Amino acid sequence: MNKTVAVAMSGGVDSSLSALLLKQQGYRVIGMFMRNWEEADASGRCTSAQDYDDVSSTCAKLGIPFYAFNFAKEYREQVFARFVEEYQKGYTPNPDILCNREIKFKVFFEKALSLGADLVATGHYCQLEDGKLLKGRDPGKDQTYFLHAIDGTILDRVLFPVGGLLKSEVRSLAREFGLPTHGKKDSTGICFIGERRFQEFLSQYIQSKRGEFSMLDGTKVGTHEGTPFYTIGQRKHLGLGGPGARWYVVKKDLARNIVYVERDHDHPELYASELTADELSWLSGSAPVFPLRCMAKIRYRQEDQACFVTETSQGKLSVRFHTPQRAIAVGQSVVFYDGDVCLGGGRIC
Repeated sequence: MNKTVAVAMSGGVDSSLSALLLKQQGYRVIGMFMRNWEEADASGRCTSAQDYDDVSSTCAKLGIPFYAFNFAKEYREQVFARFVEEYQKGYTPNPDILCNREIKFKVFFEKALSLGADLVATGHYCQLEDGKLLKGRDPGKDQTYFLHAIDGTILDRVLFPVGGLLKSEVRSLAREFGLPTHGKKDSTGICFIGERRFQEFLSQYIQSKRGEFSMLDGTKVGTHEGTPFYTIGQRKHLGLGGPGARWYVVKKDLARNIVYVERDHDHPELYASELTADELSWLSGSAPVFPLRCMAKIRYRQEDQACFVTETSQGKLSVRFHTPQRAIAVGQSVVFYDGDVCLGGGRIC
């Protein structure tokens, strides 16, 4: 009997082609659409409605059944509430990592198995080998950074059909087979914000408190809407003009509600050689032996950086980089690699 694979279909080209490839390989394929956010964007559109239509038309084209599930309640409780809480503390959280850990590879995964699926597949650009999570073949699309915190014990029941392809190959194949999503633009940014300015959206949930934009020498250069709305290294939407180079956020003081800025992309205050991480997660199920020399990245699409990792206390690591890193942001993730193998990671604290 052929195994049944439930494909998490987002309405994009990656998951659409994943379903097609699996069907060609002889699996019994069912499409599953998740509605995780129900609010319309600034133009009044509920973007998930268009995504639903794209999933429906793709599944019809492939001749496979599909189901739609509303996980908005779980998303608000397990992802969005944490997102707001972290921002209120002045951190810069990554909701995509939480969504993968709590929704796609937990709530969705369990729902798929309850429907009789043997395996679950997604359109992530990752690969699997001997139970290990490997980078996707396309270096510009590798998404292991976003999956480092999932439960590694489920990987033997997960498939990543497009992980061994380049994005250009994915679009070419989707076009060749006439998939309705072959030319659909990739989604960017945070899913629940849509085409809205980030600060305007966040101000619905976090109270604005005006404060000073100040240079490190104490010179006041403007007024901001609240320290939590800004992140280290930010240069857009500061509202600071005047002649000269662009302004960059180089430091934040949440207690005094001051955001420090300088006209220098490479200001020394933006660089650090060491960070501390907590909320650790290891895909193998257990931590590696420390001290550890490996590679790491502190943001998506960053080139791997050589580092030396030591355990400072129970549940915390010190990560010292060979080369100083720019704009390390508290709340983001540091993810560790051994070659192409994603080991796991933690939250920068």
